[in-house]
Amino acid sequence: MTNLALTVNGERTAIGAVPVHTSALDWLRDRGLTGAKEGCAEGECGACSVLVARPGIDTPTEWTAVNACLLPIASLDGQEVITSEGLGTPAALHPVQEELAVRGGSQCGFCTPGFVCSMAAEYYRPGRSACAGDHEHGANGFDLHALSGNLCRCTGYRPIRDAAYALGSPGENDAFGARAAEPAPAAVATGMHSSEGEFIRPTTLDAALALLTDRPDAQVVAGCTDTGVQVNIFGSRPALTVAIDRLDELREFEVSAGEVRLGAALTLTEIERRLAGRVPLLSEVFPQFASRLIRNGATIGGNLGTGSPIGDLPPALLALDASLVLASRRGERVVPLADYFTGYRQTVKAADELIRTIVIPLPLAPMTAFHKIAKRRFDDISSVAIGYALDIRDGIVRDARIGLGGVAATPLRARDTEAALIGQPWTETTVRTVAAVMANEGTPMDDHRASSSYRSAMLGQSLLRFYFGGLDV
Repeated sequence: MTNLALTVNGERTAIGAVPVHTSALDWLRDRGLTGAKEGCAEGECGACSVLVARPGIDTPTEWTAVNACLLPIASLDGQEVITSEGLGTPAALHPVQEELAVRGGSQCGFCTPGFVCSMAAEYYRPGRSACAGDHEHGANGFDLHALSGNLCRCTGYRPIRDAAYALGSPGENDAFGARAAEPAPAAVATGMHSSEGEFIRPTTLDAALALLTDRPDAQVVAGCTDTGVQVNIFGSRPALTVAIDRLDELREFEVSAGEVRLGAALTLTEIERRLAGRVPLLSEVFPQFASRLIRNGATIGGNLGTGSPIGDLPPALLALDASLVLASRRGERVVPLADYFTGYRQTVKAADELIRTIVIPLPLAPMTAFHKIAKRRFDDISSVAIGYALDIRDGIVRDARIGLGGVAATPLRARDTEAALIGQPWTETTVRTVAAVMANEGTPMDDHRASSSYRSAMLGQSLLRFYFGGLDV
């Protein structure tokens, strides 16, 4: 094993001889940093939240809150981490800790360190104070979505919100605020071995593709929000894990006159902030996609790479007529997303290929919407997800693209519904007639999230909701 190390609370610390699949959470706790807790081991509770120094969008470094339970410690080689213990001390509390304490934001205390780290990431977010106050933002610009991935089992959310809304801005002498003006740690080549397997972080796309050519059985990871669950809950132990989240070639972002190009290794938070509302349909998806903690790690390529039929992004990207650029040592090829999924968690992507770029053609359809039917408003898996993109001119539907998730073994286009809409007047009569067609799209099944009949009913109701929601009343 190479000499892996990271900086924890300002101290350079060797990772040591630990199993390859050791999570960052377990590693930190084994070293006495027990503020972070394991509540769910799958990224839903936020008790394990820590801060990682990552390249910023508006500043050289941004403190980013992530789920330590999902990240293998090897993925943090060369990086910089702050835990709740590193933010302040009992004698000198951090402003976030101070506000939580004086406003009664901690009850049993189990979740508090996770809340502290997630809240601190929002405290240091560039431009926060300029955000307007509304029902989900305080007068100080604090975005409550920053805490959407943190659960309080004592149901003490009001004082936690009060603490968040009472925060001021970092002072000139704030060490963590000053750190943001310096570059973030660069990605380093990492090789780690144990009896469990091997973890490799290549530094170039070509090196990553060479690994996949030689080892098509390798598990590719970026944010580890899916693989981390497989490791923690189902005991998965891939023989080779290849990390690609910091490859420059997979982090493209470009908006031109004819298309939007999104690198596969960009996190959903990065895409949301860089797009800044320029793709309205995606702007509707992001707040409903899991939680901020997950979006800080999850990548757009990872969401598509799993081939899941219930991912939130595929229905929206199908409606946007997106294509994927697949790369291997044999070259690159472009695949329309509508042709990408072939079966349950199966795609046309070969074992030696990586998703390099997601391409969204411009101009965008003028009328779009995203509907997610789930048991909870936020931080939940959808029972049904629908993405709409319609072009309506002079009261006639000129073009229609509708993406569906959760109603078949793969995400799919609602082809029959699209055909029934195109050329028809955009009226209540048309929509009610076509809603019956949409209710028969896909092959929905019964499971613990919803029955097949419920899913079918939601498809038809969704089209009606889209119509009435789009009326200029």
